[in-house]
Amino acid sequence: MSAVNVIYLCMRGTIKPEVKVIDTVLKKEISQAFLANSITLTPGTLTIDVDHKAQKLTVSVLTPRDQSAIIPFEKYIKGVFE
Repeated sequence: MSAVNVIYLCMRGTIKPEVKVIDTVLKKEISQAFLANSITLTPGTLTIDVDHKAQKLTVSVLTPRDQSAIIPFEKYIKGVFE
């Protein structure tokens, strides 16, 4: 269903792709990997790179979004893995 929605947005021309660098409070590599995976599983987003030492993720989004909308699961991942 999400793939159909992305196709629909593309066909209507309502996408405005951006590449964003997202800061994270997560310090452990496993936590950052789970966060990157949760972003990639969200329709219209893709994690391009994870800089473990700088605690930054490079993310591609199809439509402009606030950082909190891109990483809503960060606090839950922190609670489990940190």
